[in-house]
Amino acid sequence: MDACLPCRRRAWLLGALNARLEYRGRDHARLIAILELSDEELIQALGAGERESLLARYAQPDASRVPLPEGVRRICRHDPRYPRALASGRGSPRMLHVSGGLARLEALLAEPGVAIVGTRRASDYGMEVAYGLARGLAASGITVVSGLAEGIPVAAHLGALHARGPAATVTVAAGGVDVPHPASWRALHHRIAAEGCALAELPCGCAPRSWCHVARARIVVALARMVIVVEAGERPAELLHARLAAAAGAIVAAVPGRVSAPAAHGPHLLLREGALLVRDPQDALDALHGVGERRVAGTRPELEPRLQAVLEQVGAGRDTVSKLTARGADTQETLLALARLELCGAVARGDGGRYLVCV
Repeated sequence: MDACLPCRRRAWLLGALNARLEYRGRDHARLIAILELSDEELIQALGAGERESLLARYAQPDASRVPLPEGVRRICRHDPRYPRALASGRGSPRMLHVSGGLARLEALLAEPGVAIVGTRRASDYGMEVAYGLARGLAASGITVVSGLAEGIPVAAHLGALHARGPAATVTVAAGGVDVPHPASWRALHHRIAAEGCALAELPCGCAPRSWCHVARARIVVALARMVIVVEAGERPAELLHARLAAAAGAIVAAVPGRVSAPAAHGPHLLLREGALLVRDPQDALDALHGVGERRVAGTRPELEPRLQAVLEQVGAGRDTVSKLTARGADTQETLLALARLELCGAVARGDGGRYLVCV
């Protein structure tokens, strides 16, 4: 069944007020409060000189009947398949546009997932940690939730897609579910829709504005039992997911980084405030299910002793070829070992010729 008329009208109204919400969305708390208003209150608050015109268009049943692109479905909170985490939350979306199928969405969100979030200006370390966390969690049956944005969110989606078994990732679009943003990740957006699910609150065809990223964050957090911040600055915008999660009573976690790295300032601030320290997928599973109650599923094959020894050296800080061969190890054998480790996903190349251990 399709979404009901009142819920379709709400989505249409948000699309019609897209530009007006941009100005109000500069204050995150104020925007969240605005999204809790009823339709009539929203029109009165933002309609300005067009209130009567908006009310007249809002009352027309055909206004909300926007044709859907192929493969996109609508589902509203009156449908029993609607995500439970969003069904009753104050100010949560009344309707979602779904690409990837309603049955798959229901399966992926049968239990709250884990949101992996962070800065768009991520380091190679942050990208690899986000990738490894998502890969390990998805392989263990945990759905990874994030937006589709540069940096940490993209790494998280890629990690979940590359896990063994069915893809377990959900992306929340800032604009319409048929409008990949940024456009450079169009192929990834389509792959997530094909193997996982893509969601959007706004009608199809809507281009995202700045306020949409705040609105999206509240959806990402609502779908997650735990929010892990991998890298972020201390600005409120970069810690928005963590603040929303704390207010909602979800588990807030952070990944430690180098004390001198700007991208580690946000996670370190959260850790100082009491956030859970997460080093790898097992830490997250222990927090979700109890220590030792659930083990991370294998994401790579067992390594032969020689490769395991090289991997341990990289993890101990001997992360370049010159450091690995400083004690007399053969250069060609070391390069071959690194290549094999890279092929099986145990290490990845970072900046400056360094190698990173994939968690």
